[in-house]
Amino acid sequence: MATTDKASPRDRLLEAAAQLFYRDGVSVGVEALCRSAGVSKRSMYQLFDSKEEMLAASLERRRPWYEAQLTSVEATSATPRERIRYVFERLEKSSGNPEYRGCPYLAVLVELKDPEHPASVVARDAKDRMESYFREHAEQGGAADPAVLARRLMLIFDGASARAGAHIERLDDGLVTGTVDVLMDVAGMS
Repeated sequence: MATTDKASPRDRLLEAAAQLFYRDGVSVGVEALCRSAGVSKRSMYQLFDSKEEMLAASLERRRPWYEAQLTSVEATSATPRERIRYVFERLEKSSGNPEYRGCPYLAVLVELKDPEHPASVVARDAKDRMESYFREHAEQGGAADPAVLARRLMLIFDGASARAGAHIERLDDGLVTGTVDVLMDVAGMS
């Protein structure tokens, strides 16, 4: 685990939660989380009301890093089309990592199936933010219907992420970026 002894118990729990939930799913038990973080169950329940609250906090904490991994293209010189394409280039690259399990936010939504669960709320917000990112850049790039293009891009992102995360599809052949290019062309993006 990448945490240090100087990290607070809360930080250690959130980091352990991010790693274990991503690797093993949301059914990981409290004992495994606490053991991995080096924190007692008593301390965990002093910091969080429940495992569900800890999962939501872990997802929320990780979101800025996750978004930055996908959207950190040079903002001053990149076109809207290049910004959208960059997200899918990063997806293709990330999916080559043997530990890749897909989009953590999609995984939580699929696993929990409860739209009111605190972690589902955080995950849905992360997915909505990504769709807004696509819509904003589709609009800037002159897409005929930016909202529809954004929804199509989300389907491609989530589908490719899920298939690669389940290790039933390799994304190293440009299939995803090629599909995104076609969608942007059809939408009239420059």
